[in-house]
Amino acid sequence: MTVNLPLPLKSELKPVKGFEMGIAEAGIKRANRKDLLVMTLVPGSQVAGVFTLNRFCAAPVQICREHLARNGGTGDIRALVVNTGNANAGTGEAGMKHAQETCLALAKDLRLKPEQILPFSTGVILEPLPIEKIITAMPKAIANLGEDHWFDAAEAIMTTDTQPKAASLTVSTSAGVATLTGICKGAGMIHPNMATMLGFIATDAGFAPDLLTALTKEVADLSFNAITIDGDTSTNDSFIIMATGQSGIEIGSTQDPNYSLLKDGLIALARQLAQMIVRDGEGATKFITIEVLGGKTEEECKKVAKAVAHSPLVMTAFFASDPNLGRILAAIGYAGIADLDVNRVQMWLGDVWVAKDGGRNPTYQEADGQRIMKEPEITVRIDLGRGSATQTMWTCDLSHEYVSINADYRS
Repeated sequence: MTVNLPLPLKSELKPVKGFEMGIAEAGIKRANRKDLLVMTLVPGSQVAGVFTLNRFCAAPVQICREHLARNGGTGDIRALVVNTGNANAGTGEAGMKHAQETCLALAKDLRLKPEQILPFSTGVILEPLPIEKIITAMPKAIANLGEDHWFDAAEAIMTTDTQPKAASLTVSTSAGVATLTGICKGAGMIHPNMATMLGFIATDAGFAPDLLTALTKEVADLSFNAITIDGDTSTNDSFIIMATGQSGIEIGSTQDPNYSLLKDGLIALARQLAQMIVRDGEGATKFITIEVLGGKTEEECKKVAKAVAHSPLVMTAFFASDPNLGRILAAIGYAGIADLDVNRVQMWLGDVWVAKDGGRNPTYQEADGQRIMKEPEITVRIDLGRGSATQTMWTCDLSHEYVSINADYRS
């Protein structure tokens, strides 16, 4: 079940010049499914990434950080490899060895150096990576490399996702038109603390190396770092932006008049992908936007948004279409703003003014709240009455199906 999430159309996923994808069936967790993805970049491409802050970060995350640092942060990365069905997390030294062997094998097949490879894994934690299956299937993935395999690539990185997640857009600049296409995966264990479960965006625009690194972090904070499904930060979260520069558009600094156009395009695409994860949340029946405004700082607005979005009591109330909205006020109160004046807090549920000056709005009728709670898409707007800062997060409800999916995840 998804919440207003149409299946991406292959015809709408635009190729990115200088970027190719190849898919194979390695049989990592089960037979007859796409579970291995190889991506290649032309020489001179720039690659930047942000990764999970979970201290039990997976072996491939550690290798990615090392390889990006060794290459000066963004340069000389020529290929990425992703397996699903196994996270290679909580696997100790053996897991590190397997991640390194993955890079060695792909480097040999592509005639590259191992440090030019970024490995990614997703799936069950605390299980040994079946490295032999991955190495055996790599030549099959390489054999069908192509620029137009975005839909298949999105399928190849799925775990509990009910459908592939992919999108494209173009950005018109004074130097020409840039193409941006991306894929992501995720449906559970979603509370990014850097980016998302796995997300990849490629563009044929070019960026200065230090510029792309900073931009990737900014894009992540405004998209994947603003979603949550269950409050669990994964061990494998990785978000990557790749710029091939093949369009002839080169952005050297933030002062370039085309910089803001491309930044806005990347943010828009990343938000679209991030919201796909929430709309496909495990067992989700509702898509919820939480807007917090009137804060002194963006950070305190984020605290409030997270407190509301993470509350199991709030999420289950949304699932039941129960306007038990005192649960939201309670979450605002424990969000960690020590000097919050609750008498200045206002709250709206959709177009209904629910809480006024810290208490129930005298004109509020529960029937109005019930009407909004039954809708598949709901906006909660909270005004803290303290300043001009704002923050928005996206989440979903918590249903019986979420429990069923995660009780049976490894079977």
